[in-house]
Amino acid sequence: MTSVDAVTEDPLLVRGRIQPSAEFLTHRRLADRLARVLLAAAAAVSVLVTTGIVYVLISESAGFFAHVPLKEFLTDTEWTPVFENARYGMLPLLAGTVTIAGIALLIAVPAGLALAVYLSEYAHVTVRETIKPLLELIEGVPTVVYGYFALLFVTPLLQRIIPGLPGFNMLSPGVVMGIAILPYTASLSEDAMRAVPKALREGGYALGFSRFRVATRVVIPAALSGISAAFVLGMSRAVGETMVVAIAAGQNANFTFNPLEGAATITAYIVQISMGDLPYGSIAYQSVFAVGLVLFIMTFLFNVAGFYLRRRFREVY
Repeated sequence: MTSVDAVTEDPLLVRGRIQPSAEFLTHRRLADRLARVLLAAAAAVSVLVTTGIVYVLISESAGFFAHVPLKEFLTDTEWTPVFENARYGMLPLLAGTVTIAGIALLIAVPAGLALAVYLSEYAHVTVRETIKPLLELIEGVPTVVYGYFALLFVTPLLQRIIPGLPGFNMLSPGVVMGIAILPYTASLSEDAMRAVPKALREGGYALGFSRFRVATRVVIPAALSGISAAFVLGMSRAVGETMVVAIAAGQNANFTFNPLEGAATITAYIVQISMGDLPYGSIAYQSVFAVGLVLFIMTFLFNVAGFYLRRRFREVY
């Protein structure tokens, strides 16, 4: 039974003083249909945009892979598409991307989880309502600001601790990126913990558990699906970050996992090539779409992993 039918069949409305007119019911039906059409159109637009992105990436990448073997693209350790002796090995860009994202997660995951536990289980309401808006403010900082913060502040600070650290390295942008994605992991994890029923906490306290034991043995396992989704979202954010790595990590495609060296990432290469003068349809131009396709597949796999983790560890109360 729809809301309109409920209004027309409610005996209190039929027998009482309020009886909707036919014009009112007509307007209600039109508003309901209009809302459905608008929502369906919004969903269709998102699907069409995603389909268009996938089509462009695949169609442009097809021309690239027509000249470059897939095996060379996936296994070669040199990436020099704009040089005279061009090499198209994806591994240097992939190594830089994974290294920086890994450093960011090493900072954001434990710090975000600890902050979420504090806000959910320990902090006073006033403190929690003060810290969470501040986290939202951190989310709103432009990434180009993070990039120059990493290059001009964090890197000189790390050079005092680590002598010989080059100006462009993967450690500095990884640390700053971990700070940048901290609001995602902390805020979403805290929301998942707050959704755990209070009865579970009270049951833990009734068994004699301390507050910390309740948080680690009761709340975190119960909210594991939401926490894992927050971490996967943070990983996707770290992998797709552009300006921080383009400014502070350098644009030298070195095949290395050493965070003390500079390297290029997938997004940094896209920025580098997009600023150059490359002829349309050239292999170097099409390489942008090839690495973009790899980045799209990586983020897609992260989203699938997040969906699986939510399904796997979801608790319904």
